[in-house]
Amino acid sequence: MKGTVLVLLLAATPAFAATPSPARSPLLSKHDSNAPINISADKFVADSNAKTGTWTGNVVVIQSDMRMRANSVRLNVTGKDNKPDKIFANGNVVVDSPNSGTVTGDDGVYDVVAHTVTMTGKVVLTKDKDVMRGTRLTVNLDTGKATLGAGKVPGSPNAQTGAQGNGRVQGIFTPPPSGKDSGKAAKPD
Repeated sequence: MKGTVLVLLLAATPAFAATPSPARSPLLSKHDSNAPINISADKFVADSNAKTGTWTGNVVVIQSDMRMRANSVRLNVTGKDNKPDKIFANGNVVVDSPNSGTVTGDDGVYDVVAHTVTMTGKVVLTKDKDVMRGTRLTVNLDTGKATLGAGKVPGSPNAQTGAQGNGRVQGIFTPPPSGKDSGKAAKPD
C-alpha cells in the first residue's frame, strides 16, 4: 500500500520549472520518494470483491516535504498480485510542495499502466507569483511532458468553459527583477 500512495503523490504533483515553461514540467526533482508516507482520513473502507481501498473525509497524505489533501482517495487494484491500476483523488484536490509549488483541481486520476496523471475541473498551478489556469492537466510521468487545456469543465455540461469562461488556458508569469531594478542605488555622502 505504501508504494501505491507514493504513486498517487507522484502523480498529482506536476511542478513548474525554475523558469516558467508550460511545456516543461520536471516532476518532484528534489522529493524524497523513499520517505515514510503518512495517511490520515476520517474513514477507510476496503472492498476485496471490488479490489478497492477508499479513504474519505479530510484525507491528508504526507511524504517528506509534500502534502496532498482531497475529500476522498480511491485505489483500484487488478490481477492476482493486486497491483495498482488506477488511483482517483476526488473533491478539492490540493498538492503542495516547496520545490514544486501547488496544484489544485476538482479531481485527479493516476493511470498506473499508462504512467499518466490527469487533473480536471478548475485546475490551477501556482509557483511563487506564477499562475496557470485551465480545466484539464495531463502529465506523462515517463517523458515529463505536461499539457494544460481548457474547455468545458469535465462532468459539468452546463458549466462555463475555461478558467475565466472563455475556453482558453491562462498564464501569468512574473519575470525576475533585472540587475538595475533589483536594488536601490546607494546615495553618495
